[in-house]
Amino acid sequence: MKISQLQETLKTMDEVPFVLPNGTFVPAHCHLTEIGLATKTFIDCGAKKHQDKKVLLQLWTSVDTDHRLKADKFLNIINSSLPLFEGEDLDVEVEYQVADTVGRFSLDFDGTKFTLQGTKTDCLATDLCGIDAIKNKTRKSLSALGDNTVACTPGGGCC
Repeated sequence: MKISQLQETLKTMDEVPFVLPNGTFVPAHCHLTEIGLATKTFIDCGAKKHQDKKVLLQLWTSVDTDHRLKADKFLNIINSSLPLFEGEDLDVEVEYQVADTVGRFSLDFDGTKFTLQGTKTDCLATDLCGIDAIKNKTRKSLSALGDNTVACTPGGGCC
């Protein structure tokens, strides 16, 4: 979800529900503790330089169970942060404490609630490190190869 889509969606809401990938809701008393520009500059395994920019929201849950993040307040916080993004309509990611670590999720909207989607790693230079060749190999079971029994003996050169 882009920051502009998040803004437009919030204009149509009162409450701001978030759902984790496992289907559980982030408690309704969560706080939006920060919104920022996350910039990552890196070199992939093929020595190519990349830069990735995202809007990063951080949600936090405290003992303040009477707190409720309303859509208009959320939108005001976003609007106050817009100068950080210098007019770019960036993808939004969300940080949220899950168990003993902070999880980072992409953000989507299903029509009634925001869904936090798990993120994944991937190789960015598969053509250089041979991953494409491995991904495209067809796996066959040994039984599908038929009975091509070859007598293999020590020193026979077959293994």
